[in-house]
Amino acid sequence: MDISKESYSQMVKSASKNSAWAKNLVKAFVIGGGICVIGECLTNFYTYLGADQKASSTWCSITLIACSIILTAFGLYEKIAKHAGAGTLVPITGFANSVAAPAIEFKTEGYVLGVGAKIFSIAGPVILYGTAAGFLYGLIYWMLLKF
Repeated sequence: MDISKESYSQMVKSASKNSAWAKNLVKAFVIGGGICVIGECLTNFYTYLGADQKASSTWCSITLIACSIILTAFGLYEKIAKHAGAGTLVPITGFANSVAAPAIEFKTEGYVLGVGAKIFSIAGPVILYGTAAGFLYGLIYWMLLKF
């Protein structure tokens, strides 16, 4: 089968859908920004209750992680992510979802072979890379200070 570049380009163009990138960009911005606004409100709320800035930030993170896991458990996080796209990848909520989703999905296989084995299937490489990179950067920093 011999196809010219022009006819192949025409076939690809006719088979490809145009993405609604502008609409997707706005959705991601609004929902991702909304998650961040909720985080700021939580931090201010915990500060209002009497916690210092560091404790307020910690409690905010814990609350966002818990909410993300609860939404994942009830299948709502996936529905939000379907519309928000990259907006739900706000680091703390997206990471909590990526850890909780495989654990919830494979719980029927038991706690060891299901939850224990699958909980870090997506997040594991991120944790491993972060730990290895932190060790390497720390080692380089130590060597620069030492010599």
